[in-house]
Amino acid sequence: MEQRDKPGLLVLTTTFPRWAGDHEPPFVYELSRRLGDDFDITVLAPHAPGAQKDEIMDGIRVRRFRYAPDRLEKLAYDGGIPTRLRLYPWLALLLPSFLLAQIGAALQLVRERNPAVIHAHWLLPGGLIGAIARELLPGRHRLLITAHGADVHLRDRWPVRALKRLAVESADAVTVVSHAMKERVQPLVPEGTRVEVASMGVDLQTRFVPAAQRCEAERLAFVGRLVEKKGAADLLEALALVRERHPGVQLVLAGHGPLEKDLRALTARLGLEQAVEFRGSIPNHRLPEVFQRARIAVLPFRTAEDGDTEGLGLVAVEAMGCGIPVIVGDVPAIHDVVAHAETGWLVPARDPAALAEAIMHLLEDPLLADRLGTNGRHHAMRNFDWSVVARRYRDILNALSG
Repeated sequence: MEQRDKPGLLVLTTTFPRWAGDHEPPFVYELSRRLGDDFDITVLAPHAPGAQKDEIMDGIRVRRFRYAPDRLEKLAYDGGIPTRLRLYPWLALLLPSFLLAQIGAALQLVRERNPAVIHAHWLLPGGLIGAIARELLPGRHRLLITAHGADVHLRDRWPVRALKRLAVESADAVTVVSHAMKERVQPLVPEGTRVEVASMGVDLQTRFVPAAQRCEAERLAFVGRLVEKKGAADLLEALALVRERHPGVQLVLAGHGPLEKDLRALTARLGLEQAVEFRGSIPNHRLPEVFQRARIAVLPFRTAEDGDTEGLGLVAVEAMGCGIPVIVGDVPAIHDVVAHAETGWLVPARDPAALAEAIMHLLEDPLLADRLGTNGRHHAMRNFDWSVVARRYRDILNALSG
């Protein structure tokens, strides 16, 4: 289909690869490029030092809006806006210029591209910006908002809650990435507006696939940002208990974040310096090998003190795609991904002793571990491969643009 014959799709996001090989979560990019055969896509994302203002990435038109001098553009990326604001409160000074720049850029692109649908990722700021753009400019622009997690789970007060409601009241359709999130979003949505569960996806056909040979070493893998909701501290405490019975077990901890210094200190206090490898941030194309070289993926999710928790737990799907068993913290959204003792193993959140028991159980029962790994991959393929997810979003967008 020629570009001019395709309905236009304007994607608003604050998370998008800044360049090839970036470690930023790529799910908006991956979804966009899989919709390129059916839609003429333009992505609007924040600029960052070192990123191009305008470029074509795999056929996707990308525009990045400037909101401050280069050295000050630190509000987005590297953990996301809520995390950045908690770490560096002074960044709140950039919020007015950020929002004004995003609104201006969105209005310009709506005029230029005349999209049939605006797809805003996150209730705020994307959903609100999409609502404003649609209201200010004439034309039949439909609005789809996708909520991912922190935009719903973080505790907020007026006027943030009111702005979320304003955004969803303007939407023609709302998607959320898990059934647990649907329960949280539904009260915000006016009667008659569709709320559908439509997760993000994982490339389970060419990237996150089983290794040619199963890992025989007692090696555990953790992948995720080093923030409270990922539960890495619980894993370190559990590892100390596991090594009392399995002294050779090792942990690869891949990720970066504000808790790295504290986690390294905890590693030293527990005497685990020789057992834990801090790998730091890893480019997305290198992530599969972390799981492929491990016996078990351990992802002890928890709900943070500020209310933040997993929107889905897509990293568990990545591990499952590699055919290894997953042990995950029991938070509401993870039930879309893991059925206990069938496609993975659930443990109570914030319980290092229970986590240690689960790790030892799977290390000592390889038949169970293999069964969980096989079942987990089958479940992931049926529900979370990009071929399945893109089809779901294609149907939603076609219904809106038709």
